[in-house]
Amino acid sequence: MQIAVVVLVLLIVLVVVVGWYGQRWIRMRRGGGVSVALRWSPDSPRSSWHLGLGRYEGEKFVWYRVWSLRTGPDRVFQRESMQIADRRDPSGSEAYAVPEGSTVLRCESSAQEAIEIAMGPGALTGFLSWLESAPPGRRLPRAS
Repeated sequence: MQIAVVVLVLLIVLVVVVGWYGQRWIRMRRGGGVSVALRWSPDSPRSSWHLGLGRYEGEKFVWYRVWSLRTGPDRVFQRESMQIADRRDPSGSEAYAVPEGSTVLRCESSAQEAIEIAMGPGALTGFLSWLESAPPGRRLPRAS
């Protein structure tokens, strides 16, 4: 009898977690999210790629990790402090860890450590457009 109760409780918890993740994923996608892989500390040999969704929220690019319990974004990047330092194709086994057809951008910021962002062609076009656009009167360095 006790084993059945434990199994039932575990199943209920599993259904709740799966439902929560499903709802979170749908909510992020409906809000204009694009598939993006992110790697922070790219110069470290132990850094790895993390899949997620990126969204544009005014002057911010927010990134939600796919497998995270956070309700808010995992990383937030300000447009005014981001600059593209390098652009390359994925190399070796990286091609399996990033979205298909991705280009890898190394972004440096005055406010945060360097990161690498990998995104497909459509998402890349949108990201570069967002990064280069600015409100009237404010000048940003060219992104591409």
